[in-house]
Amino acid sequence: MGHVLRLALMLILLSIVHPSSSSYDFEHCKNSVKQWASSSLHSDTKDGHILKDLLFFLHVPRTGGRTYFHCFLKKLYSSALECPRSYDKLRFNPHKPGCRLLVTHDDYSMMSKLPTEKTSVVTILRNPIERVFSAYEFSIEVAARFLVHPNLTSVLKMSSRIRSKNGGISTLEIWPWKYLVPWMREDLFTRRDERKRRGPHHAYGNDSYDMEEIVMPLHEYINHPVAMDIVHNGATFQVAGLTNNSNIREAHELRQCVITHEILGKYVLEVAKKRLDDMLYVGITEDHRESATMFANVVGAQVISQLMASTVNNNNNNNNNNTSEQGPSVSDSTNDTSDDQGNSSSTVEEQSESMTVGKLMKTYETCISSLRSSQSQRRIASLKRISPANFTKEARRNVPDTLLKEIISLNSLDMELYKYAKEIFQKQHQIMKLQDSVSSVTPEKWHYMMFSNIDSTWTVAYFLGFMFLIFLICFYKSAKRRISKVKV
Repeated sequence: MGHVLRLALMLILLSIVHPSSSSYDFEHCKNSVKQWASSSLHSDTKDGHILKDLLFFLHVPRTGGRTYFHCFLKKLYSSALECPRSYDKLRFNPHKPGCRLLVTHDDYSMMSKLPTEKTSVVTILRNPIERVFSAYEFSIEVAARFLVHPNLTSVLKMSSRIRSKNGGISTLEIWPWKYLVPWMREDLFTRRDERKRRGPHHAYGNDSYDMEEIVMPLHEYINHPVAMDIVHNGATFQVAGLTNNSNIREAHELRQCVITHEILGKYVLEVAKKRLDDMLYVGITEDHRESATMFANVVGAQVISQLMASTVNNNNNNNNNNTSEQGPSVSDSTNDTSDDQGNSSSTVEEQSESMTVGKLMKTYETCISSLRSSQSQRRIASLKRISPANFTKEARRNVPDTLLKEIISLNSLDMELYKYAKEIFQKQHQIMKLQDSVSSVTPEKWHYMMFSNIDSTWTVAYFLGFMFLIFLICFYKSAKRRISKVKV
């Protein structure tokens, strides 16, 4: 029965991903996509580069966002200020008192549940080729952890017991891994069973990305309907708000229209670019050091300032309440969230008063080193279970150019969006450098720049010439007024 159900689900998935041509005819799709794009482009975002009350970190998978969360944001925001996780959409409540930080793989459609005028958005984008590789490798890495079990039945029983006991969130409940990992997990078990049936095999080849006896080859992965729906152009669909995890009712239809008629992708790309323009910060995974420095200066500095101001206001309010002749309000003292708010206030006070941008960067460097070490160890342990397949940088370099070109073609929207994000990043970087240079200029430095970097004789000559020109202009206007009075 299990195999029958899985086959039925796969057929349903195939019918969804590859609908009939009548369901998504070009004219219908064009009208639907254009109408959605037109309404999405009319945003009322103001002061996009100023931190607002709520920070929404739109975490595009496999871009390094987990590092930013653990090594930046958790150093700034106390746990009491984190919004409830959004994995369970029925219980998600962004209006929780004190909710200041939301970090999630949810797409931009989450903004429909947030106070838009009070929310700032940040994100990080990665080279689409590298992101596809990383998504493929991570799906297999996580799936390989289950190979300690004798079969899939054992895996499913164990997973249900752990989930009911812990009540926590696992990778299998987070988009997009809740789709990609089970897919890869079943595939790994199928290939392992087939190897056992055939008996010992002496040679599997040297290409880890094309070792079909062990894992699904990369060329098969990128052309599978699941990858077409979730992985390819994933960043564009996520920033636009049209993933298969979207809060927009017509998201599935719109996404399939774009997949079926590639020419319509330009409308989705236009919306995604507009969303990036309105964000507080856009980072680039490949420019790691510069992105981290900019995040600390653009986002971190404003968070520190905001939390310090919040602490001062809370202290002033507490002092006013203590000196007031009126007694404490019964409704305030019995509020369900009073304990959380009290804890968050004291924690924020401790963090914000001691934190600076410089300290934040030092803390980040220490944290990222430790985090990368633990991630590397876990990855090595997982990949041992699918040996001799081993995903390394050297193995990536040996992937045929034809396959790389195919990945580029399948991710044309993401390639364009990544290029646009890099332009935004460079502009932000230049502005930050300009602000740093201006803020660091003292009167002595101005004097040095004026009279040392350029020959002093010419500097004085230019200065005197400029002053003389101003004098002539003033003299001319004054003389003109006198002449006009004489004529009268």
